[in-house]
Amino acid sequence: MSRPTRSRAAQRGFTLLELIIVVAIIGILASIAMPALKDMPRRASEAVLKTNLRTIRDLLDQHYGDKGVYPPSLEALVELGYVRQVPFDPITKSDSTWVLIYDDPSADPEAIPAETDLPEGGEPGIFDVRSGSEAISLDGTPYAEW
Repeated sequence: MSRPTRSRAAQRGFTLLELIIVVAIIGILASIAMPALKDMPRRASEAVLKTNLRTIRDLLDQHYGDKGVYPPSLEALVELGYVRQVPFDPITKSDSTWVLIYDDPSADPEAIPAETDLPEGGEPGIFDVRSGSEAISLDGTPYAEW
């Protein structure tokens, strides 16, 4: 007895088993990729926060190098042409929630005193900035400590 041969038309398609295996493999790959993709927006916000903090701190240092004092406000950096606009905090989504750390502890009772002396007759200036967010970053540290 000879085995019946399949016609060419019947040999062109995939079997149900092959399709099930392909769908299962795609499902496994998707389940592996989804947790990594879930945190991508937050990782992007953290990267922007690090960049904006670095930018502001560099501008504060440039102002100190040029004038010998720290600026009295972040808006002063805009007025003096150091930057076009105050960078925003991507975690709080605002440019007005930065925690300002002054170089004179008497200027802000909650400020952390810097290791610099205030020039005679000078006004206290912003020594450092931190995020105003109370949230915790992906690495477990509060954004306010960055």
